[in-house]
Amino acid sequence: MPQDQHKFGTMPVFFTAISTILGAILFLRFGFALGTVGLAGTLLIILIGHAVTIPTAMALSEIATNSRVEGGGAYYIISRSFGLVIGATIGLALYLSQAISVAFYIIAFTEAFNSLFNWLFDHYVFSPWADWLLHKSQTIAIPTLFILTAIVLTKGAKLGITTLYWVVAILTISLIAFFAGKPVLINPEAVISPIPKISIFTVFAIIFPAFTGIIAGLGLSGDLKNPGKSIPLGTLTATLFGMLVYVAISIKLYFSAPPAALADTSRLVMADIAVQGWWLIPLGLAAATISSAIGSILVAPRTLQAMARDKVFPSELANKLLSQGKGQSDEPFNAYIITVLIALFFILLGKLDAVAEIISMFFMVTYGSLCLISFLQHFAADPSYRPTFKSKWFISLFGAIACFGLMFFMNSAYAFASIFLMVLVYFTLNYFNKDKKNIAVIFQGVMYQISRKIHVFLQKSEKEEHKSWRPSAVFLSSNTFLRTDAFNLNRWIAYKYGFGTYIHHIDGYLSKQANLDARQIKDRIIKMARATKSEVYIDTLINQNLSDSISQVVQLPSISGTENNLIIFDLARNKPKEIKTIVDNFKLIQAANFDIGILSTSERQFGLMRQIHIWITPTDFENANLMILLAYVISAHPDWKNGVIKVFSIFPNETLNAEKEKLKNLISAGQLPIASTNIEFLNRDENEDMKYIIKQHSADADFIILGFLSDAIKKFGSEIFEGFDDLSNILFVNTEEGKQIK
Repeated sequence: MPQDQHKFGTMPVFFTAISTILGAILFLRFGFALGTVGLAGTLLIILIGHAVTIPTAMALSEIATNSRVEGGGAYYIISRSFGLVIGATIGLALYLSQAISVAFYIIAFTEAFNSLFNWLFDHYVFSPWADWLLHKSQTIAIPTLFILTAIVLTKGAKLGITTLYWVVAILTISLIAFFAGKPVLINPEAVISPIPKISIFTVFAIIFPAFTGIIAGLGLSGDLKNPGKSIPLGTLTATLFGMLVYVAISIKLYFSAPPAALADTSRLVMADIAVQGWWLIPLGLAAATISSAIGSILVAPRTLQAMARDKVFPSELANKLLSQGKGQSDEPFNAYIITVLIALFFILLGKLDAVAEIISMFFMVTYGSLCLISFLQHFAADPSYRPTFKSKWFISLFGAIACFGLMFFMNSAYAFASIFLMVLVYFTLNYFNKDKKNIAVIFQGVMYQISRKIHVFLQKSEKEEHKSWRPSAVFLSSNTFLRTDAFNLNRWIAYKYGFGTYIHHIDGYLSKQANLDARQIKDRIIKMARATKSEVYIDTLINQNLSDSISQVVQLPSISGTENNLIIFDLARNKPKEIKTIVDNFKLIQAANFDIGILSTSERQFGLMRQIHIWITPTDFENANLMILLAYVISAHPDWKNGVIKVFSIFPNETLNAEKEKLKNLISAGQLPIASTNIEFLNRDENEDMKYIIKQHSADADFIILGFLSDAIKKFGSEIFEGFDDLSNILFVNTEEGKQIK
């Protein structure tokens, strides 16, 4: 819409809201509420209703003052906060509630003519067909729908705003006449109809549209000079004023007519009470309902047009047709046609209470979503969220819970149907809008805050001296795209019991171009993680050599909230030179108190992922627990669901029996998934080559875990990792501090 058309101030927002709040339900169903659930029940309904609408009005005002609200009203707010996909899902519910409201208000408008028809029937005789025709609400409703639509199409939003002033004036006069009226006199000989027994929540569902006017002014957001000022001021004022009026009307009605008269929906009891009520109250009803109908006709097509302009619908043709506007005011002509057809369908149903319940359900979804946005924005603490009007997070949270909870109390069948429909629409729109932000955007800021608070809490919390050990592993590799073995091992460790950080080393100097290249590499690895459903944190490091990256990695904070405790490298078995840098930095890594893992990869990789072999010797018994725990952590991954852990223990003959008992007790006490039949004890002669024994027994293993000692590195260097050419992948582990299995 051209900028010069944004010309309305605060009063139209107030008048639009208050004329909708003090509308059809006030005249037609508030007496019904008092007659069925009494004064206390009606006041409770008003309290519950405003427990929903006041938090929503505050949330609405808060969100609206954070940034300019463009055309589309509530849809614009939701879609820009939740993302276009979920915004369109909720926006569609909002649009339907607005479109159905057109039918609701027009059906209510026809009831303003009941007294006229009754007078005609009392004074004149009509033919049967004319009598039947006059009793049909559609006789007036359908022509009214088309006449109002034609007027709105030719006059646009300006007509609706101009009409508001007359409507508010008529409403004011009608209410003054009502409060000035006297109690109804009941003929003692009159037949009194029994008062229906209805649940308070059923009554609430019928009455709730009376409180939905708070969102009416928001639909004019695209036509306001200053939405950030007009929306909160107009909406909150109308909400609070409407609540006071409803309380006053409830008290006046209750003491002015008996419950049976109030509960009779065929009787306009307010007209019996008010001064000159026989014409002033129907006039007030007609003015309020016509105004609300015009407001809904104005707002609903604009919501649909805003969604089409965001191209959220699966059909490109539908987006094009519905987004088109005509004239200087950009009237959504095609969207009007769809809205009128929906309204016509519900007018033909002709049941005011049923339509009211449907509207209530859709509005509850919208109100709950607005409160949820406000709560999440408070929790996320996004620096870009700086509203001039601020609600409280607990008020917004209460509003969201109240909205979604009341849906099920009002009508559980409608609630389940609404949720099912919303989920279906969401997945349909998400399927056709994969390039647009989806539901993940809702919780992104929230998750940042939760993560930050958890990290700080864990760091500050008192450390247990004998807490259970779990791997918080950092993988450092420059061969990510040459071989995926290290990446796979990382995701297995991080799947359930451990945490994993995967860092890709890049040789070079840090520069703007190198940083851009590193980001692209990071994105590629993240795609790998997403494709494999990995729970690993991904990053890159640019350094002149691997040694510099090792020095940085051992000083990095952990993303898990606990300190990193295990660093793992990978080396190709057919490229023995790769191990040199790791051996050279061994003391540095130990100085940082890290356990060390070196994954020696072969062409066999991890084979069929069926057998994990652990080798324990007398010289590296300190590594035994770490090896067993790592095997247990890895075997928890679904890739190893059919895997079996087998332990080989090699000891001299004289200590073999003692070591057997020791190892069996260790595994039994730790409740590890290693059957006693999968523990094999081997007697080794001093002259027998250890590597030969391993090759002999683990030729068919898919993964092998071996320990190594710091002294062996000093004495033999990289030789201890050589000589296993024909075997599958081997993880060599070293710990300077034995791990306790609990």
